[in-house]
Parts: sequence; C-alpha cells; structure tokens
Amino acid sequence: MTIEASAPAPEPRRRIRLGMVGGGEGAFIGAVHRIAARLDDQYELLAGALSSTPDKALRSAAAIGLPRSYADYATMAREEAARPDGIEAVAIVTPNDQHAPAAEAFLRAGIHVICDKPVTTTLADAERLRALAQSTGRLFAVTYNYSGYPMVRHARQLVREGALGDIRLVQVEYPQDWLTELLETTGQKQAAWRTDPARAGAGGCVGDIGTHAYQLASFVTGLQPTQLCAELSTLVPGRALDDNVQMLLRYANGARGMLWASQVAPGHENALRLRVYGSKAGLEWQQEHPNQLRFSPFGEAPRTVSRGTGSAGSAAARVTRLPSGHPEGYLEGFATVYAEIAQAIHAAREGRPLPAEVEFPTIEDGVHGVAFVEAAVRSSAAGAVWVEL
Repeated sequence: MTIEASAPAPEPRRRIRLGMVGGGEGAFIGAVHRIAARLDDQYELLAGALSSTPDKALRSAAAIGLPRSYADYATMAREEAARPDGIEAVAIVTPNDQHAPAAEAFLRAGIHVICDKPVTTTLADAERLRALAQSTGRLFAVTYNYSGYPMVRHARQLVREGALGDIRLVQVEYPQDWLTELLETTGQKQAAWRTDPARAGAGGCVGDIGTHAYQLASFVTGLQPTQLCAELSTLVPGRALDDNVQMLLRYANGARGMLWASQVAPGHENALRLRVYGSKAGLEWQQEHPNQLRFSPFGEAPRTVSRGTGSAGSAAARVTRLPSGHPEGYLEGFATVYAEIAQAIHAAREGRPLPAEVEFPTIEDGVHGVAFVEAAVRSSAAGAVWVEL
C-alpha cells in the first residue's frame, strides 16, 4: 500500500496578545471588555495596569489570573513593547480623562489601541490622537458597542440598499434612571467619576450615553449632522454636570433629527431606541429588545424582522452566533466589535487588505463623538442656539 504525502496543515491563527488599562476592582466596563474579547476566542489577555493605585492593580490582576501586572500604563507600554511576546493591542477602559494620555503612550510604543468612548475629553486631544494613529500606522478602535448588534447591522444594510428611500427623519433616544438621585455622594464609583467634570469632561449625560445615541444614528443612516441645537439640563440639585439632554439635528441632505438622552427618567433602565424614516419606509430598533427590527414600508403592514431568520440580511447573518429564538444581547454585540477589530489586527499582522464587510468604530468615529459633545455644550451654554458641527 502506498501512502501519499499530504500537504502540511496550515498553522493555527495565533490569538492576539491583549493588554488592559483600567478595569480593576469596582469597575463595570472592564469585565465587559474582557468577556467580549474572549467570546470568539480571538484574544489572550496577558498584561494590565488595572488601577492607578498600585496595590489595587496587583490585587485586581491576581483576582483574574493576569500574568503580568504593572503599576502604571507608561511602564506597561514601554516594557511590553520591548518584549518579544509583548502585547499587540491594549484596551483602555479608564475614566475619560485618562483615555488620551494612555492611548498616546501605547500608540508611540507601536501597539494597537481599543478605547472606550468618548475617546477623549477635548476635541483637540481627539484630533491629536487621530494624527498619531495615522503616523504610527496603528489601529485605533473605539468601542461604540451598539453598532455590533446583528439587527443594527441589518438596519444599516436596509438604508444602504435604498429600502427606506431618501432619509428624512432620524429620532434617537437613550433614557436611563440610575442617576435620578444624587448617587455620586454615596461613594458609588461609577456615579462619582461620571458626574465629575475633571474626569468625565465638559459633558455628563451627553458624553456618557448621548454619544452612544449619536453614533448609533450615524452608523445606521450613514449621515452626520451638520448643525445641532441642544439644551443640556442638570435636573438633580447639587450635580456638577448635565443629566438630561434634548436636541434638534440638521443633516446636509435636508433630513431632520431629534436626540434625547437622560439619566434621570424613572422607569427606564437602558432604553436606547432608534427610529429612521425615509421616503419609502421606516424602521425601529430597541436595545432592550435587540433581536427584532420593525420595518414599515409605506402603504404596507409593518413587519417584524427577527435575528437568525431568513428575513434578516447578510450583514446581520455574518455577526449572528445563535439560531433564532436563542437571544443574543449586550455581551454578544460588544463581542462583535472585538471580533471585527481582531479581523483588522490579523490583516495588519499578515500584510493583507481588510475584507470590505468588516466594520467597526474607529478613531474617526471617536473624533466625531467628541465634536458632538463639544458642539452640544457650546450650543447649550449660548442659550440652546444652532451651532455648526
């Protein structure tokens, strides 16, 4: 019997070596990032500066079995860049005021950056990071995670294919109720930094969740507002930043929009909702019911499109993990963003172009988000007047 030699099996794709800045004891979003990065088995978390307090950083690293712990991100960037097995990408999940200096340290060390939103507290810093990412050739992703939901991808595909016709109206809202009382005075860590101008930036609610609403509307419609008129309110006495945002939007194509974000709306937990209306049809998506999209062609009965079914398009199908009837939600949507970023890092590592269907928020989206916050603050401070974006 003759045994023919077979072709060598291809080398398995190596996981991306990942680091993290922030996300230690008492943090919420750090654990979400870690779960999202691991869900599709594309990353391996190897190093971190999980807290600005060295003892807390060490305890936090030990609690999750992190191989290498650093007292600060500057040391981490320098030492990881010098290691042959050092990290290739870093997730920055600190309060907003640390995003820019940490991102700069890792970009200059030649390490890809995955940053929470808003990407910085000032537009000047955001633009500086964009220029630095371009000059270093490193990827800079921003985790606007709601763009990862399959039915959000389907909504975007419907708009791109012209199913809605010319976009005329964009309505987006993001109400929560967790800051209805002065929670920041109780020692609650998340409330404390999000309502502190020195750490959150000039925008409170508008920067924390208003930017999510803004990015979701832009992602689905493909439109960026050219002007806005905003009123930022602080409705809880004693609070230092806005906790309610109402604004009107004007788009270059003539479309009009409205955006409402609030953290003082009792009865709402995380009620992000987008409605888009065109000359042919309308659509509606809600984050608390993420597996369905309502699509309403003019003159026809509205229909509900479900994730995982044949009625959902190819854009939704490529980021769907489970069959219909098995809900996918926040963690899976977040993981999709990480999986798309992984595709870009693999492509950069292998020197090949990124497939056209892969899409994730980049530093460009980060710059737009910070410009949105600054314009909203400027408009409100001037008495809710129209300002250019």
